Order: sequence, then structure tokens, then C-alpha cells
Amino acid sequence: MRLWLLCAVILLPGASPADTVVALRTIRAHEVIGADALSLDPGQVEGAYADVTEVIGQEARVALYPGRPILFGHVGPPAAVERNQVVELVFEQAGLRITSEGRALGRAAVGERLRVMNLSSRTTLFGTVQPDGSIRVSQ
Repeated sequence: MRLWLLCAVILLPGASPADTVVALRTIRAHEVIGADALSLDPGQVEGAYADVTEVIGQEARVALYPGRPILFGHVGPPAAVERNQVVELVFEQAGLRITSEGRALGRAAVGERLRVMNLSSRTTLFGTVQPDGSIRVSQ
């Protein structure tokens, strides 16, 4: 009885396998992806997005080519800080707040760790990108 039910569910009219998100045109690395650049392809590819809304507004980490599936590692949140950008460094601990200017040594999105150089001391530090674009430096 269970086998019959499984076959009926699979063969129902209108039932289709999962779709895969593919690029409609070449999307360059670091480009924010819009709805006009994506399509759904029938069939499921392991490790690829199946929902277009999960990809729209994300940034391409690598070049994406037309007709190819968009894999999980190919996109991510848009960068809030660009390489060589001058940023505010913030250190806070026990009521003490120290700010300084720094230079980003890479690109990063909000919440990601980033290597920065303090411009006054030339020391290289690590910090986390904040929503306002500043870098919260820890010990």
C-alpha cells in the first residue's frame, strides 16, 4: 500500500522535480545580482540554489556564466568595505572607547572579519565590519 501511495505522489500531474537557479547572462565577480539576471532551470543540482529569492541582492564572488547553476559558494552578502578604503577603527572595553583611522586590506561584508592597518601606528589588526562601515577591533 505504501509503495502505491509513493508512486501516486511522484506521478501526479503538475508534480515536478526541484528547479535550479541559473544565470541568464554573464555576471561579473563583485556584481550585485538582480532578478533580471536569473532564471530557473528544471532539475536539481546538488549544492545549487533552488529559490531565486535567495540569490537576488547577493554579490557574485566569482564570474557566473549563462545557463550554469549558481552554487552556494558562488554568491554572498554584498561588501560593505572595499579594499584600500579608509575606515573608522573602534575599540571598546569596560567603558573605554578608542577610535582611529585605518585602511582596509581587503573586501568584506557586514559581520565578516577583515584585516586592517591602523594609519597612525602602521599596525595590522583584525576586526569585524559593523553595519555603519566601521571596524570593531578586538584584543
